[in-house]
Amino acid sequence: MTHFKVFEGIEQPKLDWAKDWLKETKKLYIAGQWVDSSSSEVIESINPANGEVNGTIQSATREDVDHAVAAARKAFDDGPWPNMSRKERAKILRQISVLIKQHQAELATLESLDNGKLYRESYNDDVQEASDLFEYYAGWTDKYYGENNPVEGNFLSFTTRDPIGVCGQIVPFNFPLGMAVWKLAPALAMGNTVVLKPSSLTSYSAIRLFELIDKAELLPPGVINLILGRGSIGSYLSRHMDVDKISFTGSTKVGKQLVHDSADSNLKPVTLELGGKSPNIIFSDAPDLDGAIERSFYGLFTHKGEKCSAPTRLFVQREIYDIVVQKMAEYANGYKCGDPFDPESDQGPQVSKAHMESILRYIDIGKQEGARLVAGGERDVTGTNANGYYIRPTIFADVDNKMTIAQEEIFGPVLCIIPFDTEEEVIRMANDTIYGLAAGLWTNDVSRAHRVANKLQAGMVFVNRYGCYDFASPFGGLKQSGWGKEYAIHSLQSYTKTKAIWVAY
Repeated sequence: MTHFKVFEGIEQPKLDWAKDWLKETKKLYIAGQWVDSSSSEVIESINPANGEVNGTIQSATREDVDHAVAAARKAFDDGPWPNMSRKERAKILRQISVLIKQHQAELATLESLDNGKLYRESYNDDVQEASDLFEYYAGWTDKYYGENNPVEGNFLSFTTRDPIGVCGQIVPFNFPLGMAVWKLAPALAMGNTVVLKPSSLTSYSAIRLFELIDKAELLPPGVINLILGRGSIGSYLSRHMDVDKISFTGSTKVGKQLVHDSADSNLKPVTLELGGKSPNIIFSDAPDLDGAIERSFYGLFTHKGEKCSAPTRLFVQREIYDIVVQKMAEYANGYKCGDPFDPESDQGPQVSKAHMESILRYIDIGKQEGARLVAGGERDVTGTNANGYYIRPTIFADVDNKMTIAQEEIFGPVLCIIPFDTEEEVIRMANDTIYGLAAGLWTNDVSRAHRVANKLQAGMVFVNRYGCYDFASPFGGLKQSGWGKEYAIHSLQSYTKTKAIWVAY
């Protein structure tokens, strides 16, 4: 593996360690043991930076899922975890947080090898957040509880909030470790047991996390279980009669299928964090136009555009339209696509060849539909990128909001810039989408800021700074962007069941 010059301010990647770690085919983790799949099938992990094989993982079968669910059920029904003191449970979550921090470089290296995002993105964003999330939810174990109900008559009525049970959790490829911990930490904080299925494209960081927890002997057997494999295994998990809850992050199409799976089985609750086509509106009175342009660019093009909440539709008021288009193109043309472990790289490769080809098809559609290409629009095969899945940051101007590229989620480094004249017009266009995950607006008019924010159909609205995220604020969308919320107290609601108890006196 190639070694590049030193990263500043963070640990160096553990490439030699990773090379040794990847030699062995990775197994499933069930009932506190690393076990072989009942199938002989293995899945290759491909390094998207060069098309070479990182290593292999075993592929689970339905029988393996049954085994994992049974282990989680036994740990929930008969094990100590749900009945453990909240203080002790919090202590364990904090120990997991420390473990992640101690192995931050290892986890970030695996994330970048598997997913293709820049090493500094993996290190500073994904792995750091994973550590912080366990610390955050450790603080919630003794702070989420029921209440007394002011009922009439000679009764004491109160509610309890109990763990919901066995939780199936299905994680996407774009933030493999981060999304896993988004689900693991609140579920464990409330005393649940888990069967986790990462994406078959990006399983390694989750595998390493389970290894660290297992070696430290922090959790009773069966509390966390890891199944590896293709999407069909996730669908089987969602249909399983002994799973009490499903949490899924991924595409709207798959999310809809999981709802059907739940309805056809035991009607288990389903939390869905799905797609987006988020509008980002720059009014001519934006308080810092250069800052708005810069933030809007990086809000989309970091993590190579593989972000559900990315501001992919940029609406610009006509008075400032030309200058915004020009500066966006300058940013894009100055971006360097390159190896994730090169500190000089600005953008890594897309996660897989198939995903790269899907993005390129959308770019071709944009050209055919008449959008004006002002930057990118092609695969980057320069120098050492020749065998990787790199796409130049792509910007289309003069986009009609009805175009395919403005309506369908591309999930890559492609920006659509759309001109508008009036506030009413842009609100109408911004809401003209099946999605409702995030939205942004830039204006110096406080009345307009409140007025427009209230009218935008999105679960999160950012004013004068796109992309504000904090564990204390809910993350999630409206319309076909999903059901339920991640983060904060809102995530805990989905991992508990509320019971009302009446006592006559």
